[in-house]
Amino acid sequence: MAQLNVGDRAPPFELLDQDDKTVKLGDLKGRKVLLYFYPKANTPGCTTQSIDVSQSLEKLKKNNIAPLGMSPDPPKNQKKFDCDHDLGFPLLADEDHKVAEAYGVWGLKKNYGKEYEGIIRSSFLIDEEGKILQCEYKVKPLETVPKALEAIG
Repeated sequence: MAQLNVGDRAPPFELLDQDDKTVKLGDLKGRKVLLYFYPKANTPGCTTQSIDVSQSLEKLKKNNIAPLGMSPDPPKNQKKFDCDHDLGFPLLADEDHKVAEAYGVWGLKKNYGKEYEGIIRSSFLIDEEGKILQCEYKVKPLETVPKALEAIG
């Protein structure tokens, strides 16, 4: 799993969100993007992380940052997640985990002694021109927004 670094160009993507709308990274040029990867919608850590991002929307907006959540869940699961918690921002469906692989967040995980492949919770702040300003692999759910805001001072 090759990880990205600050200064790298963010891999482009084009995925469906919870409303079956296509979201392209390139369409957000001119804005910063907080892209965070979570393992599975409506699980405890992912819910904590996404609610924290949702509660920070005003702060993110003031800093010209568009939040995007991403997991391997299909759009209908992302929609339920959004509705259950009134999140209010795009949740992208990376069902084949190709984008996760491009960002270096798909890898071997261990849980209760069992090994499997999945999303390693991570976040990226991407600048207005598509370069990575901040990357945090194995980010804690409640550190996603603070780490991004810290990166812009």
